[in-house]
Amino acid sequence: MKYPGVYKILDNMADKIKVLYVDDEPGNLVGFKASLRLDYVVYTAVNVPLAIGILNNHPDISVVFCDQRMPEKTGVDFFEEIRVSHPHPVRILLTAYTDAEAIIDAINKGNIFRYVKKPWSEADIISAIKEAHKFYIANSMLSIKNVELQKAYDELNKFSYSISHDIRGPLTGMLGAINVIREIDNVEEMKSMLLLMEKSLKKLDSFVLSMHDYYSLQRGELVITEINFNKLIGELKPIYTLLSKVNSIAFNIIVHQDEPFRNDTTAVKLILNNLLSNAFKYQDKKSENKSVDLIVEVQNSLATIYIRDTGVGILGNHIGEIFDLFYSANSQEGPGFGLYNVKNALLKLNGQVEVSSMMHQGTTFRVTIPSI
Repeated sequence: MKYPGVYKILDNMADKIKVLYVDDEPGNLVGFKASLRLDYVVYTAVNVPLAIGILNNHPDISVVFCDQRMPEKTGVDFFEEIRVSHPHPVRILLTAYTDAEAIIDAINKGNIFRYVKKPWSEADIISAIKEAHKFYIANSMLSIKNVELQKAYDELNKFSYSISHDIRGPLTGMLGAINVIREIDNVEEMKSMLLLMEKSLKKLDSFVLSMHDYYSLQRGELVITEINFNKLIGELKPIYTLLSKVNSIAFNIIVHQDEPFRNDTTAVKLILNNLLSNAFKYQDKKSENKSVDLIVEVQNSLATIYIRDTGVGILGNHIGEIFDLFYSANSQEGPGFGLYNVKNALLKLNGQVEVSSMMHQGTTFRVTIPSI
């Protein structure tokens, strides 16, 4: 569900109200603009095609006036058309006629907010604009809430699937292994079953920890402190040094920080931890020279973090989706929380992330986080 222009409302509420007036009589357009130009941003169009073009170029127009009697298309027909293509601007019909059927059509087909009789007075127009703009703001806010509600509903659906797949799956695997162990006496076979159970438990533990990170990001408030990246990475280093030795992966760390940096330590650590975890997890097993590089540069109140790996890579058409909840672009399935949590953490920190990747050559994440 997309609403062009809706998300600009919050940023532009203090700006002048934008109004479009459509009329086939140029004199009416000139008089309308001259009367209102000091208090409003006024656009005028002498025909419907011009009006559609203005609406396309200015999606934050909140009020549209249109004369009912135009040669090519009536105001009712014009409003009926833009009701579908441009649903958010509030529609007001101008008419010199007391034609009850035209008014009924305008309400039923064009879904107008109100109508104003011609010749109009400046006071009537200003009153109509103020009322219409209030309705526009309320209606647009409702649209935003609907988008957010749909997003929450979609995530809830994904959660229900994930709980079934990522929690029940490992549990089912362990129960199966237990049933097999009951029937065997060979110690080596038992060890093999225990190894499978250990893998299932680790997968379940990873999922639970990722869920904890997810809820911490959703509920938690930022705690701003000074961050020393050498110290922060030093806390993470033992975990990945061990992984590097066990899996024969070179782990290289470079930190350049000569100035103070302030932000939320927990969120920054979560970003580093998830990206490093993926860099080690998705290494190309066929590669003879596996490596993970972590580079941090702090300059001009901006931390730039590079994490490079010699992994399996990400297909180009998948890069735009890897930050979606529960998305996995690899056959080496994970719980699908990691990069989603990274994206949410960066949103909270006003940070950015860029990804470049080539199949079987590796992936580079470039993260920028401003100092607060």
